[in-house]
Amino acid sequence: MPQDEGTPGQTVRIGRRVFLGMAGLGALGVLFGSRVQGAVGSAIGTGLGGLLPGGDRFRIYSITGTFPSISPDAYRLSVSGLVERPMTLTLDQLMALPSAKLVKDFQCVTGWRVPEVHWEGVRLGDILDLAGVTGKAAAVEFDSYDGVDTESLTLSQAHLSDVIVAYRMLGGPISVSHGGPVRLYVAPMYGYKSLKWLSEIRVVEKPTLGFWEVNGYPVDAWIGSANAPTI
Repeated sequence: MPQDEGTPGQTVRIGRRVFLGMAGLGALGVLFGSRVQGAVGSAIGTGLGGLLPGGDRFRIYSITGTFPSISPDAYRLSVSGLVERPMTLTLDQLMALPSAKLVKDFQCVTGWRVPEVHWEGVRLGDILDLAGVTGKAAAVEFDSYDGVDTESLTLSQAHLSDVIVAYRMLGGPISVSHGGPVRLYVAPMYGYKSLKWLSEIRVVEKPTLGFWEVNGYPVDAWIGSANAPTI
């Protein structure tokens, strides 16, 4: 899959047939478990295969067909919307904030899972507290440097202790293909909520549908009902 320097390349949407086919294969992966996932994973590799179930390793994909490559020095994270103190954080400023370290699985809605991934970053709730959320706020929207992907969480979900703005994973800085230099990681929800190449955090009055929700995925993407906290 190509990697571009600077701005993202031309964006493309997934066709309905392909999307429904992937959803069906994802359901099979969830129902029949690791044997099916492993068999599929050994055959598909990356690219479109990144949207199919398979094995205990990451499947790399991009909505746009390209990766937006942002150098650590050029990275900026905007925090805007219904906050008292709008801000723009560099990577160094983000890394200077109190850090949170997690060892958590990454579970894709299509069935594949990577166990015990090491993550490091800043709790999203800490960033929101730093910005000072105003009284009308009830949700948080997220934008990606790819110019296409979007996500949202309720304000309560955003303050969960295992929701972080991550800058390290797998023992090192987050690679471009994994959504670096900074991505969202929402541990108790399926992977599509963990938006890659995070560019903006925007506090708003109500949640909006993100890219994957517009394409039919649930807004509240808890990994099994047992993982849905009472908030």
